[in-house]
Amino acid sequence: MGQEQTYGRRPRRGRTVLITLVVLLLVLVGLLAVADRVAAGVAERAIADQVSQEVSNQGAQASSPDVEVGGFPFLTQVLDGRYERITIGLRDVRGSVQGDAVALPTLDVDARDVSAPLDVIRSGQGEIVAETVTGTGTVTYDSLAALLDREGLTLGERDGRLAVTAPVDILGQRLTVVGTADVNVSDQGQVSLQFNDLSAEGLPNVPLARNLLNNYARSISIDVPLPELPFELTVREVRPLPEGLQVTANARDVPINSAG
Repeated sequence: MGQEQTYGRRPRRGRTVLITLVVLLLVLVGLLAVADRVAAGVAERAIADQVSQEVSNQGAQASSPDVEVGGFPFLTQVLDGRYERITIGLRDVRGSVQGDAVALPTLDVDARDVSAPLDVIRSGQGEIVAETVTGTGTVTYDSLAALLDREGLTLGERDGRLAVTAPVDILGQRLTVVGTADVNVSDQGQVSLQFNDLSAEGLPNVPLARNLLNNYARSISIDVPLPELPFELTVREVRPLPEGLQVTANARDVPINSAG
């Protein structure tokens, strides 16, 4: 009988040990996850400070950047000195351009395959280099209208195109001019607006009136003086959206921090 009772206890004791090991393993995994995120937070704050300095060095102004380090586990990336992805959110980005402030309420930067040795993050000495960087920002229509400097002129998006509405005096009549523009980007990243399709209800049907309207179209067709974007970003695409002109820019093999 004694032997039967002893044999009956062994499975329960084995289950207890197994449960204890599972609990310890879960606790260990939890501690590692917490340590991973704590380390990521430290790196994010350090990179954010250096990014702020880099933006300031380029003569731009922006709120403190929001930096997030992607990829898991983070600690292995720290040891390797390479990060899958670092995202940087800049808000209220402004740069002085010919006396006018061109505003980008948002500039979201996505840096991939980033080389950031631990001693660089810790000391701030050296460069954090991304193989590819893509930035997406928005130029407000109010900023563009201020550059055009025409009384009553408003800009917006209509059917995916940049649209204009403005009061214009033509041959003694105040007419409302409406139309759209072509938005072009050069190989060097220069953004230009070309207003070719303007009309005005009640426009006198005489050549002089049409010439005056064409002259107005030419006067508001400009190269947009964007501020120099951080991280050597070059504009590649511009799309009119309801909230403004969405600007997409990219760069390769560039530092995203201010090297000490």
